Amino acid sequence: METEAVQEVYAEYEQHLNKKIFDDLKAALPEKATKQQVKAILDRLVKEKKASSIEPGESVGLVGAESIGEPGTQMTLNTFHFAGVAEMNVTTGLPRIIEILDGRKELSTPMMEIYLKKPYSEGKDIKKIALMIKETLAEEVISEFEINILDYTLHMKLNLAKLDDIGLTQKGFIRALEKAAKLTVKEKEDGIMVKASAKDASLKELYKLKERIKVTYIQGVKDITHVLPIRRGSEFIVITAGTNLRKVMGLDFVDTMRTVSNDLYEVADVLGIEAARQVIIDEIFKVIESQGLNIDYRHIMLVADMMCTSGKIKGITRYGVVSEKSSVLARASFETPIKHIMEAALSAERDHLTSVVENVMLNQPVPIGTGLPGLVIEVKQGNVKKDEKKEEKKGDAGEIGESEKEN
Repeated sequence: METEAVQEVYAEYEQHLNKKIFDDLKAALPEKATKQQVKAILDRLVKEKKASSIEPGESVGLVGAESIGEPGTQMTLNTFHFAGVAEMNVTTGLPRIIEILDGRKELSTPMMEIYLKKPYSEGKDIKKIALMIKETLAEEVISEFEINILDYTLHMKLNLAKLDDIGLTQKGFIRALEKAAKLTVKEKEDGIMVKASAKDASLKELYKLKERIKVTYIQGVKDITHVLPIRRGSEFIVITAGTNLRKVMGLDFVDTMRTVSNDLYEVADVLGIEAARQVIIDEIFKVIESQGLNIDYRHIMLVADMMCTSGKIKGITRYGVVSEKSSVLARASFETPIKHIMEAALSAERDHLTSVVENVMLNQPVPIGTGLPGLVIEVKQGNVKKDEKKEEKKGDAGEIGESEKEN
């Protein structure tokens, strides 16, 4: 329990440090800590905080852009390939950074990292769990199609081993197929049979029916086309090709606190903008680390804040973050300058030249660092009048002196 003396010290420093630092400190401090010890620690924390804070007027946007842009030129154009699964690739390097910073809705390789609850995270039934997550189409469990052109029926033989792997029986498969494809399916000794309707009884329609059955959804999570169970540290996780965060979160064996998708818009839709901001930070940092580069975490946080500050994800493009800049010249300096200048002229828009780019364009001092403060001089009216009279007398005397010289 905290003593009254320690609580007084906390109250004294409350305005100088944020709540999270206080909570972490309280959790880490031993119960026997004295008032002097707590005060010494808080003094050190305040000192560290001041040392890590930026100076007023520092151009954090430019420093952040340079810090990310310079190492970005050294990135490779890689696509990482998962061994053992031909269709599972992960876009890394510069293409992935561009994907994130542009705020693209269509990803080249959407994927998820699904964390599991115990005992599945320890490896129990991990293959079965992975197959339960994967989207299963009818063609994956049908081993053979046979078309009877006399009575216009379609016979299908099922792969019973595959059915067993995904936890389905033949009857369960029939029910799923009837529900999804809206067909009447009959069970036979060597498989199942579907008959074309009387009005559609033709060979062409039978082939169309076959193709429709092939792509019929049977079970699993839609849009997750491939799964790969892997061991990460002391636990097993499932990596997927394709994402469906909302459906996966509804599975009872999934650890919803850690499961994540690399689709920013899906995360924002399911978990909110704060979660999307964290995904932006984590995804950028993951690419940077894989490339062996070193960028300060705070620069990445600044970019993520800019992309999410409006409550929606906006890319660093002329349609996103740049379009919201108040300065006409700053918008024009990014892309399509004539368009921006014409629009501003037509609407009589005024540029107050408050930022970096527009002042550099006009060869003026930039309002950052020592260029930020301005001098204001208060002049008393009485003194001005006296000074003006003195100037007038000096002027008269000078004119008289000059006229005498001329004479």
